Amino acid sequence: MDFNVRSSLLDPSVTICVSSVHSKIFDGHNGISAAIFAKENLLANVLSAIPQGISRDEWLHALPRALVAGFVKTDIEFQQKGETSGTTVTFVVIDGWTVTVASVGDSRCILDTQGGVVSLLTVDHRLEENEEERARVTASGGEVGRLNVFGGSEVGPLRCWPGGLCLSRSIGDTDVGEFIVPIPHVKQVKLSNAGGRLIIASDGIWDALSSDLAAKSCRGLPAELAAKLVVKEALRSRGLKDDTTCLVVDIIPSDHPVLPPTPMKKQNILASLIFGKKTRNSVNKRNKLSSVGVVEELFEEGSAMLAERLGKDSTLDANSGLFRCAVCQVDQPPVEGLSVNSGPFFSPASKPWEGLFLCAKCRNKKDAMEGRRLSTPTVIL
Repeated sequence: MDFNVRSSLLDPSVTICVSSVHSKIFDGHNGISAAIFAKENLLANVLSAIPQGISRDEWLHALPRALVAGFVKTDIEFQQKGETSGTTVTFVVIDGWTVTVASVGDSRCILDTQGGVVSLLTVDHRLEENEEERARVTASGGEVGRLNVFGGSEVGPLRCWPGGLCLSRSIGDTDVGEFIVPIPHVKQVKLSNAGGRLIIASDGIWDALSSDLAAKSCRGLPAELAAKLVVKEALRSRGLKDDTTCLVVDIIPSDHPVLPPTPMKKQNILASLIFGKKTRNSVNKRNKLSSVGVVEELFEEGSAMLAERLGKDSTLDANSGLFRCAVCQVDQPPVEGLSVNSGPFFSPASKPWEGLFLCAKCRNKKDAMEGRRLSTPTVIL
């Protein structure tokens, strides 16, 4: 299996990071510091949340939870710097034929299989388009509305106030409020041994092109040329260079140099496409990966509730008696932190640290994201 990667970058506010096992794209706003900080720290924070000495299958099973912890930890660390920029993130981990994508914001990752079937691996966190996120933001203490101009007319997309951000999830954005959360949507799929192509791009591409059009525009080309052609097609359609960055990753066998230029015939696509949701505990699991274009969904979760994303188990070092925070991975005595099951008052006999353990700092972050503790946004005059 080969990994053939190519990026085409026109927006200097966008930062990308590529290796043989992971690719990331960060689209910064209100400055570039959040994008740079996330680029330099996110991967390490994700890896620190994965237990050591586990098997490959266990590693893949732990990855979705570790991505959530890593995103939240990165956000906490950046906010401690006192800067107010923010960034979207699309983070892709490739392990063999298994692809795991975590995202906040409105950059997007699509999968184009060798059978010509295009699948979306991310969810857009734009307030204008995501009704569920609008409800969450308002329930957590934010306000959603459009810009008011002179005369009382409302213009533009829906935004979160204070701050006026169009997104409901990002890393950073301290001046907006902590109901703008860094908890990513995570999706994990397994490709057939025919492989496929990932197209990861910032919102300027997707404002101009549909997922199908972006995929079709570069089929038959190697990754080196495909990313440039996607950007060129977006510019031809939209005419703007802002937020226009594309990264193409081919996950293909060595005897398949590029994706075919045209998709299979319709009847063959229908016969080969199997994209059914699978759970890790699924019984009677069958191998459905022999046909071209087959994608097996292993995991998908987009909840913004930290307790739902990190589970209910706590990590205790039996020798030291210390608990490990599920977010920052710091060992602390249980009296210095709280579990998600504990209330404001408890007795020692109630063992409030049973369940997911969070240190005091990460518990405060969780409460702020859920609207249980009002954060104080930084006001820039």
